[in-house]
Amino acid sequence: MTKADIVEKVAAGTGLTKLETEAIIEGFLNTVIQSLRDGNGIEIRGFGSYKVKKKNARYARNPRTGEKVFVDEHYVPVFKFSKDFKSAVDRGMKGQEK
Repeated sequence: MTKADIVEKVAAGTGLTKLETEAIIEGFLNTVIQSLRDGNGIEIRGFGSYKVKKKNARYARNPRTGEKVFVDEHYVPVFKFSKDFKSAVDRGMKGQEK
């Protein structure tokens, strides 16, 4: 599913236009990105939480050449799904099994 598919489904479910829905979704995504950039975590109850994790500097290997390369310290966004979210997906997938 792409962002355009999500916009279409949300617009159909809310009665908003696709243009309005796209603006809302873009606003949400930009807010998440900006909050993480500022070092703030985000928690959406029943869905999950976003936070930023620091990765220490280390040596790694180039898989193609086997050459040792240095990877600087960096930060990565991480998302942790809520228990409710995981349970809903599990129930849904088990309902599809035959």
